[in-house]
Amino acid sequence: MAHNTVVSWTEGMAFDVELDGHHFIVDADEQFGGRNKGPQPKGLLLSSLAGCTGMDVVSLLGKMKVPFDRFKLEIEGKLADDHPKCYTDILIRYIFHGAELDRGKIEKAVGLSVDKYCAVHYMLSKAANLRHEIVLNPD
Repeated sequence: MAHNTVVSWTEGMAFDVELDGHHFIVDADEQFGGRNKGPQPKGLLLSSLAGCTGMDVVSLLGKMKVPFDRFKLEIEGKLADDHPKCYTDILIRYIFHGAELDRGKIEKAVGLSVDKYCAVHYMLSKAANLRHEIVLNPD
């Protein structure tokens, strides 16, 4: 399997991105000459990480027959002060809501994702310190 992308400059710092048939705009912050017409490329790395590990966890919990009502991920990425301003620390917070949550199975699913299945996690772990936490039924 391969992914294909074509990125075309539109104006200013904005680019039209076509990724496997899907289109979206990326742009820079106004302080860097952009018009904030779309997400910034670096931030999309965090979204890719969330989507990749989130899909793993949902699939694994389905196979383990672990029900949940809601699930979301919050990711905080800290950038280096100097160029290249890459992510140095990334915290992935897995947040679950439900009446019958099984912490042990959720921990197993998250562990399998971050240690074995999530390729985005694997790639980012070569450049940054990745940590995760699991939150069950927050207020």
